[in-house]
Amino acid sequence: MSRDTVLFFLCLCVLVLLCVVLYQRFAFRRGVQADLRAIHNKLKEISDTDSEEKVKVFTENRELMELAAQINRLLEDHLRIKADYRRFEMASRRMLSNISHDMKTPMTVILGYLEIMQMNGATEETLEKTRQKAEKLVELIDQFFTLAKIEAGDKQLEISRIDACEICRESILDFYEILSGADFRVEIGLPESPVYVQGDREALQRILSNLISNGIRYGAHGKYLGIFLGTDKRDVCIEVADKGQGIPESFEKSVFDRLFTMEDSRSRSVQGNGLGLTIARNLARQMGGDISLASIPYERTVFTVRLKKFPC
Repeated sequence: MSRDTVLFFLCLCVLVLLCVVLYQRFAFRRGVQADLRAIHNKLKEISDTDSEEKVKVFTENRELMELAAQINRLLEDHLRIKADYRRFEMASRRMLSNISHDMKTPMTVILGYLEIMQMNGATEETLEKTRQKAEKLVELIDQFFTLAKIEAGDKQLEISRIDACEICRESILDFYEILSGADFRVEIGLPESPVYVQGDREALQRILSNLISNGIRYGAHGKYLGIFLGTDKRDVCIEVADKGQGIPESFEKSVFDRLFTMEDSRSRSVQGNGLGLTIARNLARQMGGDISLASIPYERTVFTVRLKKFPC
């Protein structure tokens, strides 16, 4: 075989190999484009129909498989956000309906008393009842707008060093007359020396006020209220306890939810729509802490406020 023939044969082989490579690359490219087109069409279908489907790609291309996996993760996140939004929207309507009812009731009573005053003249008892109902309405409106400001980020707390023991003593003293008049046995377990936390004084006072009033109303059966303070390496724990009707275990995870409106729930009756307990938890979290609940009905119910120690 001549040299020219060998060279021609080699060139022909190279040309054939080159054609095969080019064809494979062309076919691969067309396959990738087809897979991408399929992904695009599926995403458009999911978007247009608002379905809960996932993207499925039958390919051996690892990059396309990873792309599909990431898209499906985003779709799952989108579904979770959409479900949360729907729950929030439904619950918001329910809460607004309840608040409207709670505001309407005292207002109706107030208008009734005012009508009596107009017709017969006001007695001291009628004036006192009118004042009480008006105060209840103002308190409810204040709670509603306080919660709205907290959740909108408009209420800024001034975090500083505050003595948790002092605030606990002041808070329990604010309810001394009510507790004495209701024959409550009060147990106080507070260190004599100051215990400093990172927090806002007004916020902690409001938290304790909500929890103590909660305990008084639903601790009436046990005639007991306790407030205790303990520490560990990083945190300070304030416990407010009562021995009243308590909260069933099935409600414990929901009792701080501002939209929790179960008719037989403790939260619903104490603060109206759970606003007081929700405000308390939100304030605690803004201070870097939290509130938890442990309850055995008619034995012991404890709300625990956990705050960070002030660094020495």
